[in-house]
Amino acid sequence: MLSHSPDLPRTHSGVLQTLKRSESNLRRTLIPIDSPTCNRRFSCSLKLSDSDVSWRGSTTLRRNLFRIGNMDEDSVGISSLDEWEYGDSEEILESNSYILSSSEDISDGTIAVTADRLGVLRKRRRVYRIQPGVFITTGLVVFLVMLLLFVDWWSWRIVKLPLKSFFLTQPFFVSAIVTSFSGFIFVPLLNSLKIHQIFRNEGPVTHSTRKRRTPTMGGLFFIPVGISVARAVAGLSSVEVSGVAVATIAFAVIGLLDDISSFIKNHNYGLPAWLKLFLEVAVGISFWFWLDSTHISSPYSMRMLVPLPSPLGLIYLGKLYPILTAFCFVSMGNGVNLTDGLDGLAGGTVALAFIGMSIAVLPICSDIAIFGASMAGACVGFLMHNRYKASVFMGDVGSLALGGALAAMATCTGMFFPLFISSGVFVLEALSVILQVSHFKMTKRLYGAGRRLFRMSPLHHHLELCGIREQFIVTMAYFISSALAILAGYVGLVSA
Repeated sequence: MLSHSPDLPRTHSGVLQTLKRSESNLRRTLIPIDSPTCNRRFSCSLKLSDSDVSWRGSTTLRRNLFRIGNMDEDSVGISSLDEWEYGDSEEILESNSYILSSSEDISDGTIAVTADRLGVLRKRRRVYRIQPGVFITTGLVVFLVMLLLFVDWWSWRIVKLPLKSFFLTQPFFVSAIVTSFSGFIFVPLLNSLKIHQIFRNEGPVTHSTRKRRTPTMGGLFFIPVGISVARAVAGLSSVEVSGVAVATIAFAVIGLLDDISSFIKNHNYGLPAWLKLFLEVAVGISFWFWLDSTHISSPYSMRMLVPLPSPLGLIYLGKLYPILTAFCFVSMGNGVNLTDGLDGLAGGTVALAFIGMSIAVLPICSDIAIFGASMAGACVGFLMHNRYKASVFMGDVGSLALGGALAAMATCTGMFFPLFISSGVFVLEALSVILQVSHFKMTKRLYGAGRRLFRMSPLHHHLELCGIREQFIVTMAYFISSALAILAGYVGLVSA
């Protein structure tokens, strides 16, 4: 709709009158509607007001003469105006390239023009931009591959035994490739079943708008791949891999119940906190009982030992071992779950934590090192679909399973110290939540009104609300986790 206001300057009125007199000429000189260069997809309504008219000393129609005011989403085939303006593929609209057709008569000094087709005089060029998530994920994969190749090259010095070529690199690559291709099947399936992420009302506004229709529960397709590849490479007779796999599946079941509960209740709170905590502790204690009654390969003659760097050496925990086991299962599961708040944040940091643990446990149990490399590859394959902008989320079924797998690896080998080093990002995220809740309750008792230590917890939401871009937060987390993974691997090797 082109509207005219009597309060406009004479120059603007002149432009409008010129448009009025030359409307038929414009229709004849511009591309016919049936022209093949006219893309019917961008059929929309244009709204041109006097304030949108720009007079620069000539009557030439310029690009900024028109502004998109109203748009029918159904006719354009997109979900929102923001996606049309800021989508992945930007359409280049050239100057003097609008196709106009009149559908109303001119009356009362108002020009009523309805645009039936919006085309381009020249053939449109599609601008392809490599998403930042591609660069971030590529850098992560290159770092992991180089680190694994280096470890495989020096593995004979580490374990003092000859190992197969590409001992850790092979399960990593196989798991990553299988998971990546599996995502192209399962992600559309999850989307067709409308298994979409449910966001809390108190969360960031951008998440509830941009990510509200993203499928979730992606852990259903990449967790089984990591476990299956590990068992195939290490051998079905490996007791350690079987035990760690069972613990991982048990935590995945807890996460699945949590996700299903969220959909039934139509909110993102899932299972009650006490019930989830009880189930996690029960799995941890059960895993310790299995470990205590099963013979596993270990270079130590005694069980319940925790290897630490010199001069501490081996420390016998005895009855404290099951308590530490339960604590690790609970803290790792919930730590990864809290970290899973940005695209690619949890998947990349968990992959680095698995590699750090694989290096740390390599001298103690090589089969569990294979399990860690396979799970890291599954996380990397999942990142092909979870990087910015994510097409699927792992859900609680994925985050809890990954945390349980890390805790099981540490429990079987006693490498609790390297576990907390490689999982430094998860520990930091969990601590931010604990500090936020504690500070709020303490200030509420002291001052009568609770005060927040962070703008929002976990920590990545606080940084996001401070104006830091999501991709930058994920990149910094990758850098920190990379350094921690190398440190954890070194500490594990020195301790063993």
